[in-house]
Amino acid sequence: MTGETTRIYNLQFGLLCLSSFLFFASFNMIIPELPDYLTSLGGAEYKGLIISLFTLTAGLSRPFSGKLADEIGRVPVMVVGGAVCLACGFMYPLTGSVAAFLLLRFIHGFSTGFTPTGIAAYVADIIPMHRRGEATGLLGLAGSLGMAAGPALGGAIANQFSLDVMFYASSGMAFLAVAVVVRMPETLVGPQRFNLRLLQISRKEIFEPRVFSPSLVMFFSIFSFGVILTVVPDFSQHLGIKNKGLFFTSFTLSSLAVRFLAGRISDKYGRITILKISSAVLVLALVWLGLAKNTFDLLTAAAIFGVASGMNSPTIFAWTIDLSHEAHRGRAMATMYIALEAGIGIGALASGWIYNNQAENFPFVFFTGSATALLAFLYLMLFVKSK
Repeated sequence: MTGETTRIYNLQFGLLCLSSFLFFASFNMIIPELPDYLTSLGGAEYKGLIISLFTLTAGLSRPFSGKLADEIGRVPVMVVGGAVCLACGFMYPLTGSVAAFLLLRFIHGFSTGFTPTGIAAYVADIIPMHRRGEATGLLGLAGSLGMAAGPALGGAIANQFSLDVMFYASSGMAFLAVAVVVRMPETLVGPQRFNLRLLQISRKEIFEPRVFSPSLVMFFSIFSFGVILTVVPDFSQHLGIKNKGLFFTSFTLSSLAVRFLAGRISDKYGRITILKISSAVLVLALVWLGLAKNTFDLLTAAAIFGVASGMNSPTIFAWTIDLSHEAHRGRAMATMYIALEAGIGIGALASGWIYNNQAENFPFVFFTGSATALLAFLYLMLFVKSK
C-alpha cells in the first residue's frame, strides 16, 4: 500500500493520529513531576539530566529505528517504542536511587527514538505527495495535543491520587497507543523477519544524504526551541510573571491554530516558500523575545514563535518525505529526527552557558536563537531552489 488514493481521512490515518496523541501524552504526563521526584531521591543537582538523557538515547536510537523500519516494517517499530514507554511507566515507582532513576530515563528515551520514526514512515507510505503537508500538519496537531494534555493530566492524577498512580497511568496511555496500531496492515513491501544482524549499523545507514537540506533547516530552526525550554521559565520569573507556563500556553495555542493550514498551503505553494516565511517569522519572534520588557511582550513573542513553529514543523516533515527514497524512508525520517534532537540539545546547552544565571544575559541568549533561525532563512534563500 503506497498511497495511491487521494483520500487521507481514512481509518488508518485516524488511528495513526490517535496513537500519536496517546504516545506523546504518555511520556509527557510525567515530566512536570520528575524534578521533585528526583529531588526526593536525593538527586536535586541532577535535574538537568532528566531531559538530556532522554534526548540522548532518542538520538542514538534513530539509526536503528530507521533501519528497522525499512527492513522489518513500520508497525513493529511503532510497537517497540510504545512498549518501552509502557514498561518504563511501571518501573519508575521501583527506582530507589538516583542512579536507578537516571538509568531509567536513559532507557525511556529509546521510546521516542522508535515510535515517531515508524509513524512518519507509515504516513509517507499511505499519503500521496500532494497531500503530505496537510497530513503531517494533522499528525503534528495530534502529537502536540498529546504533549499539551499530558502534563495537565499527569499533574491532576498526581495531586488527586499519587505519583505512583500517575506513572501507572502513563503506562496505560502507552498500552493504548500500542493497541491502536498493533493490528494495522504493514505498508512496507516484503518485510523480513528480525535478526540480530539488523542491529549492525554501518556509517552510511546513520545518515540519509537525500534529506540533508531539510535536516539542516530543522537543526537551525529547532535550536531556538532548546533555548526556549531552558531559559524562558527564568525569564518569565524575571519579568514578574508567576505562572511560568503562560509562554508555553500562548505558544501552543498559536502553533495549533496554524499547523493544519500551513500544511495545506505548503502542498499548494511549495515547501521552500513556506519555510522561507516561517524562518523569517522565527527570527522576528526571537528578536521580539530578546527585547521583551513585560507580560504583553512575552506573550506576543510566544504567539509569533508558535506561528513560526506551526508552519515550520509539518512543512519540514513533508519536505523530508518528498525527498526520501521509498526504500529508505525510515532512514530519512531518522536522519531528520537526529537533526531535531541535536538542535534542541545543543540549543539548550548553549543557552544555559550564555545565560549563566545572569539576568543581563537574557537578550544575548534570545538573539543567539534568532541568529540560528536567520541561518536557516539564508540557507533556504541562497542554496535551495523553490519547486
